[in-house]
Amino acid sequence: MAMNKTYLGPSDLPESIPIFPLSGAILLPGGQLPLNIFEPRYLAMFDEAMRGERIIGMVQPLSGVDAPAGEKAELRPVGAAGRITQLSETGDGRYFVVLSGIARFRILSEVDSAEPYRRANVDFSVFEEDFAPEETVPVKQRTDLNAVAFDLAQALKLEIARKDVESMPDADMIAVFAMIGPFDHAEKQALLEAPDLAARAELLLALGEIALSRATKAARPLQ
Repeated sequence: MAMNKTYLGPSDLPESIPIFPLSGAILLPGGQLPLNIFEPRYLAMFDEAMRGERIIGMVQPLSGVDAPAGEKAELRPVGAAGRITQLSETGDGRYFVVLSGIARFRILSEVDSAEPYRRANVDFSVFEEDFAPEETVPVKQRTDLNAVAFDLAQALKLEIARKDVESMPDADMIAVFAMIGPFDHAEKQALLEAPDLAARAELLLALGEIALSRATKAARPLQ
């Protein structure tokens, strides 16, 4: 999903951003993350973001478990910022939102605030490569990823056409597979923190093969 603003480097992003802790959800540069927003604190977060920079930081709780309202879970040190590129009201008090990934960040400190949601000072400079990302991976690596992604989708009974997987640009396919694949919170965090596209693709292939093995075994009838 195209953005109306271009981010060329860390200085184009704010040093303090609202933080949305959500287990099992990662946002990768160039990826799109759909969200269903209904808690009052996060409705307030998105209202405020829409009045300003439209930037939200996605980060996972360290424990892999979301904290109840009113409590603060310890956070993973690395997350990713996205720009709100779509927001629609549902008519029943919720927002449907799409965040488009810009760059990863490292949390420096949390900001004391009267706002009902969390805010943090973050450093984007440690991930400067996100602003000029690699676009391709070796052909064999991409072919192997296509095969695993398609076989995994079939094992999970997901309707995905092989041609749709194969036609996606490398970076887009890897981002989608990493974000929506059946990986646990720690595996998704490892994918987020991979140093570059090639390393993420290598890890994604290994995790995809493990997930495929699990899904295949689960689908076998009991003897």
